[in-house]
Amino acid sequence: MSVSRRQILAGGGALGAGIAFAGSVDQLFAGSPAAAAVGGEAGYGPLVPDPDGLLDLPKGFRYKVLSREGEPLPSGEGAVPGNHDGMAAFPGRGHAGSWLVRNHENRATASRPVPAVKGLTYDPEGKGGCTALQVTPSGRVLTERVAIAGTAVNCAGGPTPWRTWLTCEETEDKAGTNGYTKDHGFVFEVHPYRPDRTDPEPLTAMGRFQHEAVAVDPRSGVVYETEDAFDKPFGLFYRFLPDRPKGGPGSLRAGGRLEALRVPGVADLSQIQEPGASFDGVSWVKVPDPLARQTPIRFQDFGSGGITHAQKLEGCYWGGDRVYFVSSFARREDGSRGDHYGQVWSYEPGRKRLTLVVIFGPGSDLNTPGESPDNICLAPQGGLMVCEDGNGGQHVYGVTRRRQVYPMARNRQNIGTEQEPEWGEFAGVTFSFDGRTMFVNCYDPGTTFAVTGPFHRR
Repeated sequence: MSVSRRQILAGGGALGAGIAFAGSVDQLFAGSPAAAAVGGEAGYGPLVPDPDGLLDLPKGFRYKVLSREGEPLPSGEGAVPGNHDGMAAFPGRGHAGSWLVRNHENRATASRPVPAVKGLTYDPEGKGGCTALQVTPSGRVLTERVAIAGTAVNCAGGPTPWRTWLTCEETEDKAGTNGYTKDHGFVFEVHPYRPDRTDPEPLTAMGRFQHEAVAVDPRSGVVYETEDAFDKPFGLFYRFLPDRPKGGPGSLRAGGRLEALRVPGVADLSQIQEPGASFDGVSWVKVPDPLARQTPIRFQDFGSGGITHAQKLEGCYWGGDRVYFVSSFARREDGSRGDHYGQVWSYEPGRKRLTLVVIFGPGSDLNTPGESPDNICLAPQGGLMVCEDGNGGQHVYGVTRRRQVYPMARNRQNIGTEQEPEWGEFAGVTFSFDGRTMFVNCYDPGTTFAVTGPFHRR
């Protein structure tokens, strides 16, 4: 059964007050190097109001603002773009410090575009892209520059095992739409360390659709992709089988086969409401036209048996022996077959098994964490860190191995009015290689934070 956000946070440490997870809870956090360190208490205590009105954190934690939209880029290429979204951290030289690659979900009307840089620009009329920051262990920014430009609506993406970033366009606009001179809706590969090695051309074989996030199976090289579609027919969950499965920078450009998930008897993942529900022997169906030349992929004919859709497929990551992906919410009024405030699914390639791991039910308190999960990552202390993208208060919240939800951070930057406050979503949560720093973005106003403190206290 699903549980409300109020129920999740009520009732102290009782397991019945937590989210119901599927099967072995440990498997949700497979691959987390410090998962065994998690104790019985959820979280780090209540959030302490920030006197500067930026970011509330638990006692003992502190933050630094690394970058804010509108400030000059140290590279001299222009101003820091807006709409900070998906992000990943890569280890610096000798694993000292971090390189961050950060998406900017800029549409054609964006007021703070990613500056066009020679050799890094795909479409001169595209205002999205990525920026890269080099950060010392103490949180000092050494470098901040454009990593790719001329793309559009760069929402999320994912890191590769060979330490590049796959940035995803959440749009299907073609050349001639919104002033664009080239087709959009692609994945691009970005090099964190060397901008001269970034090729600003799309990985077309990975499909043209409303991309959200990707995750790479480090064993097989298969890339899993989510499609964020709000309206029917909703998005699909894809896998890309590369022709060069051993990977490496530029390997995805060699081509491959794009397929979409089919769960027999399940047309819409929202109709599954019981945590632990598993489906063995799911199949993958070849996408008829990955470039969507005439028809968007989710509208295409997948033959007898149809295809499985889901509303708002967003976060995606690889952990242990499986890939996890998120449906942020589903509403019957939009055409979904069930209502929920968020699902986390897992797919085990070795068993061809799909499992509903966790589901959030209808909630009642918009100012408590646990609505509309978006970007997610494994936390080094065990469990998940989840960016909230819903209504009311906006949080980074954790989910422990003991099925408890706790607040990690709250955005205090009011972009509404005093009478009707509004807070921008969080995005791009990620950790440094040593697990000591959590990096996260506030989407609006675009702000990148570095959070340090006793993450391993438990």
